[in-house]
Amino acid sequence: MKQLAAGLLLILAAGTGWADTLRIATFNTELSRGGPGLLLRDISRGNDPQVDAVVDVIAAAQPDVLALQGIDWDHEGKALAALAMRLAGQGLDYPYRISLKPNSGLPPPAPLDMDGNGKTGEPRDNQGYGRFRGQGGIALLSRLPADHESIRDFSSLLWQDLPGALLPQHPDGRPFPSAEAQAVQRLSATAHWLVPLLLPDGRRLNMMTFHATPPLFDGPEDRNGRRNHDEIHLWQMLLDGAIGPAPEPPFVIAGDANLDPELGEGRKQAIRNLLADPRLQDARPQSPRGGTATVEWQSAGRMRVDYVLPSAGLTVTASGVVWPDGQDTPAATASRHRLVWVDLLLD
Repeated sequence: MKQLAAGLLLILAAGTGWADTLRIATFNTELSRGGPGLLLRDISRGNDPQVDAVVDVIAAAQPDVLALQGIDWDHEGKALAALAMRLAGQGLDYPYRISLKPNSGLPPPAPLDMDGNGKTGEPRDNQGYGRFRGQGGIALLSRLPADHESIRDFSSLLWQDLPGALLPQHPDGRPFPSAEAQAVQRLSATAHWLVPLLLPDGRRLNMMTFHATPPLFDGPEDRNGRRNHDEIHLWQMLLDGAIGPAPEPPFVIAGDANLDPELGEGRKQAIRNLLADPRLQDARPQSPRGGTATVEWQSAGRMRVDYVLPSAGLTVTASGVVWPDGQDTPAATASRHRLVWVDLLLD
């Protein structure tokens, strides 16, 4: 914790006074394992270096609401509860937890070749990549109570039902990989949720969270690039009222878009449009060492792919990215992604 504390000096100086500010964070922990139950095992044993580092990073940053990605889902939410218990041991209590079924590892209604490689039954033939149901899901930890009855889960939305969907095609114009596959293909590779949280003054804060597919690992049809674009674009369609009632402000979009506005692969206009949407504001969180980057991949380098975007009417008082001070620090051990946080004034 001493190493991490030095790297988080600016964060802690910004303050997280509950009466004045609300800290919203997103963190792709990459807490995913090779089989069901293994993450719960690693968290419960208390001797996994990555789990320890993730707990240290979160505990030092002290978010009031935390959107998690890359965390395996289980039916009873045991892994998430075990993580929350570890955080409570560090003095950070999250009495409210959201963990809905993701699309990762969910097979289509009938065996189909969903990625066009001529095979069925592989991890990429599921609605979202996964070797088992729930691998690499998303979750929400909150100090604020959630209105569970009003949660909106867009994860079952078919890709073809998104207005203006950029569905992939074969060179001759046929649906890729097939009409049968497109008829059942969901848009969300992991999940898209809108979770209403109850603020201390009785108002609601609509938290919107997701984890989009990487715009890679496909062919000239650009299936994943198109899907990534539309997963990001879904939020603007929701704000437009095109896929149900538009959420009332205040709201925050927090998650992993897997897309940098300038660098790397992908249809960058999707994230550029979201960042420029006048209904949102981009505080451009950064760190002294990493700038605005939020991930460091060995092959692609540093990029900005993780975002916390408050609605335009909210007052941002501070923001930042938890970038490692060195290779042996918790932030470096926890994940290739960095925790991103934004402080909002509760006025």
